[in-house]
Amino acid sequence: MEATGTEVVDKLKTKFVSAWNNMKYSWVLKTKTYFSRNSPVLLLGKCYHFKYEDENKLLPTRPGYTIEDHVIAGNVEEFRKDFISRIWLTYREEFPQIEGSSLTTDCGWGCTLRTGQMLLAQGLILHFLGRAWTWPDALNIENSDSESWTSHTVKKFTASFEASLSGERELKTPTISLKETVGRYSDDHEMRNEIYHRKIISWFGDSPLALFGLHQLIEYGKKAGKKAGDWYGPAVVAHILRKAVEEARHPDLQGITIYVAQDCTVYSSDVIDTQCASMASGNADDKAVIILVPVRLGGERTNIDYLEFIKGILSLEYCVGIIGGKPKQSYYFAGFQDDSLIYMDPHYCQSFVDVSIKDFPLETFHCPSPKKMSFRMMDPSCTIGFYCRNVQDFKRASEEITKMLKISSKEKYPLFTFVNGHSRDYDFTSTITNKEDLFSEDEKKRLKRFSTEEFVLL
Repeated sequence: MEATGTEVVDKLKTKFVSAWNNMKYSWVLKTKTYFSRNSPVLLLGKCYHFKYEDENKLLPTRPGYTIEDHVIAGNVEEFRKDFISRIWLTYREEFPQIEGSSLTTDCGWGCTLRTGQMLLAQGLILHFLGRAWTWPDALNIENSDSESWTSHTVKKFTASFEASLSGERELKTPTISLKETVGRYSDDHEMRNEIYHRKIISWFGDSPLALFGLHQLIEYGKKAGKKAGDWYGPAVVAHILRKAVEEARHPDLQGITIYVAQDCTVYSSDVIDTQCASMASGNADDKAVIILVPVRLGGERTNIDYLEFIKGILSLEYCVGIIGGKPKQSYYFAGFQDDSLIYMDPHYCQSFVDVSIKDFPLETFHCPSPKKMSFRMMDPSCTIGFYCRNVQDFKRASEEITKMLKISSKEKYPLFTFVNGHSRDYDFTSTITNKEDLFSEDEKKRLKRFSTEEFVLL
């Protein structure tokens, strides 16, 4: 009876925390975000300028940028559609219990894992769908007004707490009506895109079987000394994502891998070897890579001198975003306007969605409105992500980023570097030492250091 009583208390505590976090973060989810019509908006390599409503023009790049001129979409709706099409992964509640714990929600502790998922999801979108892809139903998502949203939040908090007290599980049934799939697609290409759209989201489902779901990521995190309920930093999440992709056995994922930079250094030969490894077709250029670079943009506070570099990074077609945030909160940074970063916020607790069901609702996986915050508020610890489709793509990206690093670096040493050769050429221990152990001893030491140095995320 004692063990049963403890379990009841744990479940009650979990439900209360879930409901409280849902209420706490939902107050700000629907606040309006204002954009200037006089300044360009950059979103993952695409540029929009709302000043030109009815015409398309070219915007000369800012001095020091190494990328070609961006084509400006003059329609505000084009930006909205592009932003909403990005995959949004947030806190969830009442998903299958995480093994080794009583947790059925990640409210209050899983935000960095969620932002890591969003970065990986964007990399997979580039890989399977391309940067030009947008979700056809993106603009059909309605943004509720503050009054109705607040009322909904209070009701949900009350219902969740009452269900906890009574010991009853609240049944969460999606109320969104789905369109008929018959005759919906105009051609095979559109149908293929929708299949991959759903497939990518399903890989991030909140169930033990989902390849990149919270349950799997926590299992990989255990090898780095983390467990469910712990806080995860951007660097630790980078290594967890690498292992998750490496261990994925899905045939669609054999053409992509992840490389994590060592001590702010990208070893070009290691990346190319990674791209060329295990290519059954013999064509090394078919292997895509997501490069993750954990960095620190200053000491206790972010150094404002890095602002132009971060802007330049988010302007690149290769960028898949930044796992970062402000102290105690993790955000997925995807763009900027002026000196403000544009982000998606995982701090909203939504109901569990069973992605194994055919035609599961997609709406809760797409954010209806972007958020902005000043670059000065950004926590210095973050992980920057790039996607390269093949070896030639990587070489072009490394050249562009290297030029940008040199231009933006006011000190002797840049934020991170690309160097020729392998890490072993510089007396570093190879990261792949024992295939049976998810993390080598060298990695475990590095992850332990990251865990103690990084800020605490809620």
